[in-house]
Amino acid sequence: MRFRLTAFGLHLCTSACVLTLILGGMFFGWYRWPGWYLSGVIHVVGIVVLVDVVIGPTLTLIIANPAKSRSELTRDLAIIVSVQLAALVYGATALWEGRPLYYTFSADRLEFVRASDIDPAETALAQEKNPARAPYWYSLPRWVWAPLPDDPNEAVKIVQSTTLGVGKDVIDMPRYFKPWDQGLPKLREQLLPVDQIKYLSAAEKQSLRQRIAALGVTPADHNALIMWGGSRRLVAVVNAKTLQIRAFLIP
Repeated sequence: MRFRLTAFGLHLCTSACVLTLILGGMFFGWYRWPGWYLSGVIHVVGIVVLVDVVIGPTLTLIIANPAKSRSELTRDLAIIVSVQLAALVYGATALWEGRPLYYTFSADRLEFVRASDIDPAETALAQEKNPARAPYWYSLPRWVWAPLPDDPNEAVKIVQSTTLGVGKDVIDMPRYFKPWDQGLPKLREQLLPVDQIKYLSAAEKQSLRQRIAALGVTPADHNALIMWGGSRRLVAVVNAKTLQIRAFLIP
């Protein structure tokens, strides 16, 4: 039994260290709040943790028999580690492709943009026309203003294609992105009392009023804005004077 427990402990420690290194790097680099919530990556992380930290070491505990030959034990462990590596590669790839690159203000809302939302052709255009705000492989999440282009014909094309669901929205076109500070006057115009925000039920608004008041903010003031991340949403509570975001609340 001591042999089994030693093998289990070593396997668990190694798996946990490797997973902590990868997930920690992803979290501190890209998935800080509200990134992890809007991206919905918890299920991916759960699968990886289940396979690499729970199932893998547990199987080692079961198959680690000192009566086995070295070749047989090596073969069994290799199979387990291969499955773990497959799960780890899957999880790391999913996290990398879905990592948050931008938090945008556009029109009347805040929106979350992940790396996979921006296609390679658009990335190349952005690097050529707007290199300061273009995405690169090492880019960390940035807050940007994503207005429609100044060219009215281009603006109409984007609006029409987005409305029809056949093209990309401007939030997926970093060639048009501008500094966050430049969009703050427009953002101020879109702030609403929480009761006037669409997409919220009466019960959600009641709960949000209480939580906004707990922040020391008056819920009836124009200080809230919806934030979307795919099908997930948050309510951003904004300081109406400084336009700094005070908190993100889950409805």
